Amino acid sequence: MIQIRCHNNGVTREFTPGLTLQEIYDELALDMPYGAVSARVNNKVEGLAFKVYNSKDVEYLDITSDSGMRTYVRTLFFVLSKAVSELYPEGEIIIEHPVSKGYFCNLRIGRPVAQTDVDSIKQSMQDIIAADIPIRRIYCPTENAIEAFRREGRMDVAMLLETTGKLYSTYYQLGDKIDYYYGSLLTSTGKIHLFELQQYHDGLLLRVPSRENPDILEELVRQDKMLGVFSEHHHWQEILGVSTVGDFNTACRAGHATELINVSEALQEKCIVGIADDIHRRGARIVLIAGPSSSGKTTFSKRLSIQLMTNGLRPVALSLDDYFVDRELTPRDEHGEYDFESLYAIDLPYFNAQLNALLQGEEVELPRFDFTTGKRVLTGKHLQISDNTVLILEGIHALNPELTDHIAEDAKYKVYVSALTSIMLDDHNYIPTTDNRLLRRILRDYKYRGYSAEATISRWPSVRKGEEKWIFPFQEHADAMFNSALLFELAILKGYLMPILEQVKENCPEYSEAYRLHKFLQYFESIPDNDLPPTSLLREFLGGSSFKY
Repeated sequence: MIQIRCHNNGVTREFTPGLTLQEIYDELALDMPYGAVSARVNNKVEGLAFKVYNSKDVEYLDITSDSGMRTYVRTLFFVLSKAVSELYPEGEIIIEHPVSKGYFCNLRIGRPVAQTDVDSIKQSMQDIIAADIPIRRIYCPTENAIEAFRREGRMDVAMLLETTGKLYSTYYQLGDKIDYYYGSLLTSTGKIHLFELQQYHDGLLLRVPSRENPDILEELVRQDKMLGVFSEHHHWQEILGVSTVGDFNTACRAGHATELINVSEALQEKCIVGIADDIHRRGARIVLIAGPSSSGKTTFSKRLSIQLMTNGLRPVALSLDDYFVDRELTPRDEHGEYDFESLYAIDLPYFNAQLNALLQGEEVELPRFDFTTGKRVLTGKHLQISDNTVLILEGIHALNPELTDHIAEDAKYKVYVSALTSIMLDDHNYIPTTDNRLLRRILRDYKYRGYSAEATISRWPSVRKGEEKWIFPFQEHADAMFNSALLFELAILKGYLMPILEQVKENCPEYSEAYRLHKFLQYFESIPDNDLPPTSLLREFLGGSSFKY
């Protein structure tokens, strides 16, 4: 017999070796309102088809957890791809990126997508779910998997597996359809209880349940500007012939890594030039730059300032941190702690009064917030701006209309910066933008702040919570969006991050996420940063930048 120590109920029980996690779950009779969709086994997430042969620590996860939702969504992707393959044998579906609280899918069937197509696909998905078809997990020599996907015409998966260097690989089978996913799936299609599919621009939007309340769908929030950024990025990737990690790895092995770095950097600089030209053309006096953690806002601001100067403008940076209210006046969160991320931690009337005075040609004395005393003090430094001066304001609240509600709209230019999209693993596995940013932050915290990967991962949920409240609701207010992700960056970050992630111990709660990220980075061909320019946005996290931070 083996012992299973279940973290959901604190009970340790004996079981026969070889049972699946689903069978053990059924015997434990846990009270989980939404059921289990996956489980942490010794702090590694596994699907419920996983067979247990040795004593383990097990924590069952439902759809309200990050890992559980990923399992649910991957299974929906598989059902969608099966439905499309049955209805359009010569067509293909590409799951490109999350947008509007759902997932944008590019349906390629040789003609524009019609509502009848959407209705047919949705009905086929519902039929597949109603049939409760088992999903088989197949573990086999990698060359066998490669051959199977070649027969299916899935060269994106075949190229990915060819470049992983693994002896054995795992893929999944649903009826006569096979597919590849880099995480666990549900054990059968009948476990999907809710989804929606609708026409969205020139493709499809796959909508999923809300994590907070899985009985309802996530609210649809239109993100047309963000979709435009995604579409432009994918267009450039197709021109370069590097749309997936398999394409990228193959290009690097052929000696094209430096070329990919140079082109990616040039494309980013071209975007910055375009934004600077637009600011000059509009005659904006204040540039407001916002974005979530580790999006590269600081380097973007510095590079934008250079391009503004080439337009004959004089950029002057102001820090929102200097306009904090005195500490005892700072709002508190639900735990009674100071909420420094709140908009109301800023003295809004004082801030707006100084901005208006500057725009009217008056001289103001700039403040500085003393973090030691928790008080705002005057610096003795005075500022008066001329007609060609542009004020640069960077911060999480920069796009919130309430921050600058006393400033004329035509004086403002708003920019949203984030690592929106870089590259896809394959046609059915997008890379979450939050993973991109988390990896950047792990490296930056480790190199410059003395934090372990464990500490950064532990804080990440609270960081994300603040972003959801204070940043994401205002991103579509931007006049311009800047994608700070670079096509090659995960291949460079890999060499720095693998040893840092390996320091997280197996008995730590954060090990599960560290293990997932470590496993994910293994897909990339590692490349050195020798050819990375000193002005690269990635230097903000790696070091070696020519900018001062």
